Amino acid sequence: MAVPFRRTSKTRKRKRRTHYKLTVPGMVRCPQCGEMKLSHRICKECGYYKGSEVVGD
Repeated sequence: MAVPFRRTSKTRKRKRRTHYKLTVPGMVRCPQCGEMKLSHRICKECGYYKGSEVVGD
């Protein structure tokens, strides 16, 4: 079985892991009520999507 000849340094390991990070979801402001919501989704606060009411109270 293959075993590394040298130990991987902290710097080399961290350089490799620079792309392992969380991404922020695409948030937009609702044109109806002004709350922040996920894009292409119904607004949880007012229930509107693309100017029409989808979910009533």
